[in-house]
Amino acid sequence: MNKIIAIVGPTGVGKTKLSIELAKIFDGEIINADSTQVFRGLDIATAKVTEQEKENVVHHLLDIKDVTDNYTVYDYQKDARKCIDEILNRKKTPIVVGGTGLYIKALFYDYKFEDESIVLNNYEQYTNQELYDKLLLVDPNTKIHINNRKRIIRALNYYEQTNQPLSGKEVTNKQLYDVIYIGLTTDRETLYNRINKRVDIMVSDGLLDEAKNIYKSNIRTKAILTPIGYKELFPYFENKCSLDECLEHIKQNSRRYAKRQYTWFNNQMMVKWFNVDFDCFNNTINEIQEYIKNVKN
Repeated sequence: MNKIIAIVGPTGVGKTKLSIELAKIFDGEIINADSTQVFRGLDIATAKVTEQEKENVVHHLLDIKDVTDNYTVYDYQKDARKCIDEILNRKKTPIVVGGTGLYIKALFYDYKFEDESIVLNNYEQYTNQELYDKLLLVDPNTKIHINNRKRIIRALNYYEQTNQPLSGKEVTNKQLYDVIYIGLTTDRETLYNRINKRVDIMVSDGLLDEAKNIYKSNIRTKAILTPIGYKELFPYFENKCSLDECLEHIKQNSRRYAKRQYTWFNNQMMVKWFNVDFDCFNNTINEIQEYIKNVKN
């Protein structure tokens, strides 16, 4: 089986640019692994690759859903694995790029997900305590908190589908694909400065208009509330906070998210990390290219 390249790392380190260059070098096609970029209309705040930036490289799983649609890890796993199979059949290199760690782990590892579109019971008539008591009857080893209603309902539905407790669900580290994990990193001060600057660039690129249109739509689905950059501006549109306060909130949340991304990838995957040369990005590309060639050989 041909090797797959996965490019991971925190927001703002150049994953998109690297993926384009590696696709040109290794005859690749890119598979998006950012949970917010699958949705149409969420462009600037999600730092979605533009048509110009794509440089005619084929991209998959971008703009495939409306913001009113539900799109789960189960859906992504199914869709992205299909993309991998099709790309490999074309004798090309799949290049998976993004910062959503769970998407990447679910894609490459033997994770079993139930079809979350199948909801057997929403348990609207039950209180949290009553739901929790029901869960304890079928899954006494559950670690789910009594107030996490959504997960309790999921666990009960899982039991109804499988007749097995969710707490006993096998978690495996068995990898199904031959993957080269490339991580981009830099020192914290540089990363935070880049994140702050990127938010300012987003504003000049039209972030306020994009967020205002979303605000006016009154759509408040998970697709809208998950990305950093929209909900933080709602108080500004409601005259509750100044623009500077809201933009600082975006920057702060982005920095915190980057920190969580580092933690996830370091704990979950065997990533080969490369310090990015932002003064001459070609140096980083060349270093990673040589590494991949040596691994392939």
